[in-house]
Amino acid sequence: MPDPANPLRVLIIGASGVFGSRLAERAGLEPGIELTLAARNLGKLRRVAEGLPGDVRCMALDRDTLTAHDLAGFDLLVDAAGPFDAENMRVVESAIAARVPYVDLADGRDFVRDFPRFVEVAKGAEIALTTGASSIPALSHAVIDELTAGWQAIDDIAIGIFPGNRAPRGLSVVESILSYVGKPVRVFREGRWQQAKGWGMTHRVAIPHIGRRWASVCDTPEQDLLVERYEPRRSAEFFAGLELSVLHLGLAAMALPVRWGWVQSLRPLSKPMLAIAQWFLPFGSDKGAMQVSVGGIDAMGCETRRVWNLKADANRGPYVPVLAALAMIRRYRDGRQPGPGARACSGILTLREFDADFAALGIECRVETTLETGSAPAAPERAGERAQAVASA
Repeated sequence: MPDPANPLRVLIIGASGVFGSRLAERAGLEPGIELTLAARNLGKLRRVAEGLPGDVRCMALDRDTLTAHDLAGFDLLVDAAGPFDAENMRVVESAIAARVPYVDLADGRDFVRDFPRFVEVAKGAEIALTTGASSIPALSHAVIDELTAGWQAIDDIAIGIFPGNRAPRGLSVVESILSYVGKPVRVFREGRWQQAKGWGMTHRVAIPHIGRRWASVCDTPEQDLLVERYEPRRSAEFFAGLELSVLHLGLAAMALPVRWGWVQSLRPLSKPMLAIAQWFLPFGSDKGAMQVSVGGIDAMGCETRRVWNLKADANRGPYVPVLAALAMIRRYRDGRQPGPGARACSGILTLREFDADFAALGIECRVETTLETGSAPAAPERAGERAQAVASA
């Protein structure tokens, strides 16, 4: 049980942003946690803190200039700011120097790929560094682990995230998307790595109780982590979609100059693009969704497909990316934190650790299973190989 006399001292960087403020809101309801909120704009921070119970502290902090001295005295640092750039690891390095455990919501492919370089120095500092405590890979992998428990083999995985158009938008998310639009993206399809164009492979996805949404390929660490952890035989894909056709297809059209080599990147257009997207806020809906689809050979040797669908209406969608970080905060508070080292948040959390938060927020989750009754059983040795792979992941 949490010890009120010895609360976990948590610093949330980016606590005035779309995701950071929601993480602060949920963490502020947890017993045994002493919150400090940090961001560049102290005025915005104080407005967030005013809505939270208890004594919440605020500090002006720039993630690009912070030092180990700024982190002294904290038991856990959560970086919810972004964008997460592999060329700027200042927050991670400061956490190591201060010997403060670190958790982030990173979705940058290079950032997460390069994260294991901190393994040895983190062990030397006797702290845990965890990246990707967000919808991907923390939640998505918890879902896949649940859907495929006991399976003999996985053939294909497809993950999609589809925010409602009326959901609040942050600059760091826009910067992250525009950084890869039109650029080559490494994707695993037809049993091998291939090249696609960022925000390409555009298609429609049917989501129960939501409708059809556009989907395009994104450049995230998820593709790499899915292949590494689950060894799918055919494909591992990640897509995202904007609800309004004018925005989704308009962004696909804007990718053409990048594809043709006329411009290097759309990222410099992040602020005007965010402003344009804000003009369309009155349109569309407040319904967001996430879908995880897995096909393969189940425990009985039959070809099976299982699809997990999440629906978040009333603009509750932006809470989903912070629930893994919230679960990690609870683990630290309860003394169940990961051992020293540096790792992605894959296979750390279980789906059950999200259930109470989904219920509290009114977020609905459903699973559909399709079984090919005439499929032939898989070879027995595949089951042993699969079990060993999951156990070692």
